[in-house]
Amino acid sequence: MSVPTRLRLTTVNLDTPDPAALARFYVRLLGWEIKVEEADDVILHNVDGGVGLSFQRERAYVRPTWPAQPGRQQMSMHLEIGVEDLDAALAHALACGATMAEFQPQDDVRVCLDPDGHPFCLWLMH
Repeated sequence: MSVPTRLRLTTVNLDTPDPAALARFYVRLLGWEIKVEEADDVILHNVDGGVGLSFQRERAYVRPTWPAQPGRQQMSMHLEIGVEDLDAALAHALACGATMAEFQPQDDVRVCLDPDGHPFCLWLMH
C-alpha cells in the first residue's frame, strides 16, 4: 500500500481532568521537558527524540479499570516503558506518584497506574 505523503506519529495524547498535574508526573517519571503549557493542553518534549506525550483536559473523564471488567470504563491504550533495572524503575515510578496495579501478569513487567489511572508497563529490556 502506498502512502500519498510522509506520515509520522509525533505524540500520544492522554485525557485527564488536570493536564498540568499529569504532565508534571510524567516529567518526573521520564525526565522529559514541558514544551507547551496551556490551560487545557500540555505537551511534553521527549529529550531522546521520538514520540512525545500530551495531556488534554477532559471534563467528563472517568478513570479506566485495569484489568478490564464488564460494565466498567476500560483503558483504550497504555504506555510501554523499557527499563534496565525493574526494581529501581518501579521504586522511581512509585516515588513519582504511580501506584502498582494489583494484578501483575508477567514476571519481567510491572503494570503501574499514573495518578489518573492510566496503566503503563515497566518492562525489563533484555
